Amino acid sequence: MKTVSKWLVCATLACAGAALAQDRAQVERRLQSVGTLIESSSAARQIDASADPQALEKRSEARALHRRAAAAAAAGDLAAASQLLDEAARAMVSGARLANPEQVTEEKRRRDFEARAESVKALLAAQRRIVQEKGGSREAQEATRNIEAQLAQAQRLAQDGRLEEARALLDRAYLTAKVSIESLRRGDTLVRTLHFESKREEYDYELDRNDTHRMLVRVLFADRPGAESQGAVATAVEAAAKLRAEAERLAARGDYEGAIAKLEESTRALVRGIRAAGVYIPG
Repeated sequence: MKTVSKWLVCATLACAGAALAQDRAQVERRLQSVGTLIESSSAARQIDASADPQALEKRSEARALHRRAAAAAAAGDLAAASQLLDEAARAMVSGARLANPEQVTEEKRRRDFEARAESVKALLAAQRRIVQEKGGSREAQEATRNIEAQLAQAQRLAQDGRLEEARALLDRAYLTAKVSIESLRRGDTLVRTLHFESKREEYDYELDRNDTHRMLVRVLFADRPGAESQGAVATAVEAAAKLRAEAERLAARGDYEGAIAKLEESTRALVRGIRAAGVYIPG
């Protein structure tokens, strides 16, 4: 497996010259180069191949920063755009390092598994508490049982030394718990304590929420190549992608309220796809 040196050099070059990036043409070039780093570089391919949720989260963070940089450039704030591009490149470097198999030892894999298991347990406890507070719908209770079963099976696999399989199952449990909690909280004015300073901030939150659901779909089908493109799941994923694209177009025009509505529709479509895959989460 190739080392990370090539993409690390590319990322460094993408970050270089921030002080000179006040010129619009330079910022536009950096937007393109960092976009390439995020979407089609060797670092991007390494993150895709690893399917590591932490690395994927870093890539999602890089994408969000890149979108904000593009918006800042469009608004004429070139200094902010340059700074956001630096942050996006650093996020990608961090994500690719997390996905680098040469740095992963058996001991580190076990430590990572235990840390993720603790995170799943914490999320599961929170999910149970919110389900109890809300009266416990059938879907929410099914989600709880699903998470419990995945956690138990992952721990059994880890005890047998099958850490790779165990971690994959644990990642599914983690993301299932996360999206379940997000869905439950959105429908509860008592539990939901989100306060946004602006519609732009709320839009960024909805983008992150949409990314989490998309990540869960990818993780669910990581061991079933082609399944994501079939049947009801494919229909839901396709609908979600179109709605997200509409949201991004609206946001680019400054219509964040309309963009938020489209993103919420997109996330609901992904929930339908996740359910079609046999994972029951509240919607």
